[in-house]
Amino acid sequence: MAENTITLLIVDDHPVVRDGLRGMFASAAGFEVVGEASDGVEGVALAARLDPDVVLMDLRMSGGGGVDAIAELTRRGLRCKVLVLTTYDTDSDTLPAIEAGATGYLLKDAPRDELFTAVRAAAEGRTVLSPAVASRLVSRVRAPGSEPLSAREREVLRLVAKGTSNREIAAVLFISEATVKTHLTHIYTKLGVKDRAAAVAVAYDRGILGRS
Repeated sequence: MAENTITLLIVDDHPVVRDGLRGMFASAAGFEVVGEASDGVEGVALAARLDPDVVLMDLRMSGGGGVDAIAELTRRGLRCKVLVLTTYDTDSDTLPAIEAGATGYLLKDAPRDELFTAVRAAAEGRTVLSPAVASRLVSRVRAPGSEPLSAREREVLRLVAKGTSNREIAAVLFISEATVKTHLTHIYTKLGVKDRAAAVAVAYDRGILGRS
């Protein structure tokens, strides 16, 4: 392997997509695909074992979603950069992925040269966003008022309001306790609070959980 070769791990639940990406990078100089995974859980395990420079991560996968995988990679402190490559560019997909620690977010219809450039940038730790995602994020930053909670954060908060523990929340939502804690941290930041009780109180006050 050449000294400047960027190593890649592809995480996608569609074999055709994985084969296409592997072939695309095999045809270009400076890249090496070191592994493939069909879901987020397998992707985290392979990333820990193979130590790639960049992980190409799909978001919606039947065996374990991309956002939870990104959060787990971040929690573990692995050096790999995560470039989301998906067909979805809605707020409910984009923002949680970036909040979880993704370096970049690209749509699957991006031209191959744009994908190659994005992977190189991600390997260097630079943020890469598709134009549609970038404009949405800029609009969100400029929007007045507090940042809204994501759908998953609202799910977590509803369970917190019922007195559910972190371990129980993890079991109900099929995520790790570490991911629950990450969601809670984001919830506290967005609501401007420091603990569970205050988060629930503010959420009721703002109508996020309905009115008390």
